[in-house]
Amino acid sequence: MNKKTVLVTGSSRGIGKAIAIKFAKENYNVIINCVRSEERLQAVKKEIEGYNVSCLAYLGDVGNYENTKELFSLIKKQFSGIDILINNAGISYIGLFQDMESDAWNQIVNTNITSIYNCCHFAIPEMVHKKQGKIINISSVWGITGASCEVAYSATKGAVNSLTKALAKELAPSGIQVNAVACGAIDTEMNYFLEEQELIDLVNDIPTGRLGQAEEVADFVYQLATNHAYLTGQAIAFDGGWI
Repeated sequence: MNKKTVLVTGSSRGIGKAIAIKFAKENYNVIINCVRSEERLQAVKKEIEGYNVSCLAYLGDVGNYENTKELFSLIKKQFSGIDILINNAGISYIGLFQDMESDAWNQIVNTNITSIYNCCHFAIPEMVHKKQGKIINISSVWGITGASCEVAYSATKGAVNSLTKALAKELAPSGIQVNAVACGAIDTEMNYFLEEQELIDLVNDIPTGRLGQAEEVADFVYQLATNHAYLTGQAIAFDGGWI
C-alpha cells in the first residue's frame, strides 16, 4: 500500500517540526519547509528519514507565489501530490500598531495568510480530482479574541479562521475537510521573548496551569487529519481553557 503524503509548512522548529515528526512516525511521506535555516531543515529531514519514510525539504518562502509553485512542482515529481496540507508557517509581531512599518505589515500578511492562499491554490485541484483531502490551518486564539500589541498577528489569524470556515463550505461537496487549530500559549521559541515573571503570570492565567506542548498540538492535528470526515469549517481553540 502506497504511503500517504503530507506537506507541513514552517516545519524546521516548534509546532511545525512536531507535526512533521508525528506524521513520519505514522508512516507518512513528509514535505517540510522553512525560509532561512537550511541547517535546521536538514536536521529535521534526517530525523524524519530515520522513520523509514521519504522526506522532501524545501528552503523557500511559501508566502511567495513563485516559490510555492516551484515547491509543488518538486512535490509532483517526487510524490505525484499530497493527501494532507498543514498550513503552519507563521510569524508574530510584538509592538504598538502605530509604530509598525509597512514592510513589517506586508511580511506578516504574506507569511501568515498569503502562504495559505498559495499552498491551497496548488493543492486543491488534485484533492478535488481525487474527491478527498484534508487541509488544517494552524491559527491562534488571538484570531478569535484579538490581543493588544499584536494587532497585525491577530488580524492575520482572524483571517485564517474566516478563510477556514469559507473554504470548508466550498470544498465539502468534494469530500475535502478544512479546519483550523487556534493555539493558545504553546511552549515554543515564539514565546521566548517573555521575561520570567511575565511567563509566570501567563501560566497563572491558564486554567490547566501550564503551557501547551508542541507535541500535544501535533497529536491533535494528526487526529483531525486522519479522522472526523464530518468535522469541517471549525476553528478549534487548543488553549488549556485559557480563552
